[in-house]
Amino acid sequence: MTQNRQDTAPKKSPVKRRANGAAKAPVKAGQVAEFLRQNPEFFDDFPDLLEVLKAPARDVGDGVIDLQQHMVERLRGEVTDMAAARDDLVATGRNNLSAQTRVHKAVLALLKARNFEQFIEMLTVDLAVILDLDVVTIGVEKTEDEPTTPCTAGVFRLEPDTVDHLMGPGQNIVLRSEVPGDPAIFGEGAGLVASDAMIRLSIGGTTPTALLALGSRDPDQFHPGQGTELLAFLARVVESCIRGWLNLPE
Repeated sequence: MTQNRQDTAPKKSPVKRRANGAAKAPVKAGQVAEFLRQNPEFFDDFPDLLEVLKAPARDVGDGVIDLQQHMVERLRGEVTDMAAARDDLVATGRNNLSAQTRVHKAVLALLKARNFEQFIEMLTVDLAVILDLDVVTIGVEKTEDEPTTPCTAGVFRLEPDTVDHLMGPGQNIVLRSEVPGDPAIFGEGAGLVASDAMIRLSIGGTTPTALLALGSRDPDQFHPGQGTELLAFLARVVESCIRGWLNLPE
């Protein structure tokens, strides 16, 4: 007698297999707590975790509230403020270093001029590119009996006492933010100017008062309270070069 054979389907495993191995069980809170108990120095190696952990508020009874949470939150706020101040300080330092490098590069370029005309061209054209500005001009006050004569591109004749009126008597550098460009100073480039730096040039005792004007389309490129040491250095170099090219006494 022949026994009937029945084909049976293979049984499926109750555990699904992953391509990369067995399924990984999530870590439970109790396991984390036990790990921290066994490794009390853990936060010494990862102190940043303390900034994101939340301490529980505790009521110790009789209307007395534990101030632990308040103190922790205050300390976290102080840490955040210190981190922001640090980032601002680093950013300021980098900006100052970049500005210093640009000014030094500008001075070296001016010293390469082979004649006075080339010097003026480099001052009013190349300087804007090197310093990442939009307009650089020179303004020279007229003398009362001076006839009107055409000027070199980038050089403007100003009415007498214009520099004192713009900057104030005795002021050598004035920085202005969010101001429209003055056509009398920046000419056709005035429309590009949203902030500027006015630097008095003391070329010589017998020469008219002059002005070096730097303009930028960035309204915050120049602003009151900004450091002026590099601009003062640039002005002294320009004064010395002009005296040298024109053979003027100091």
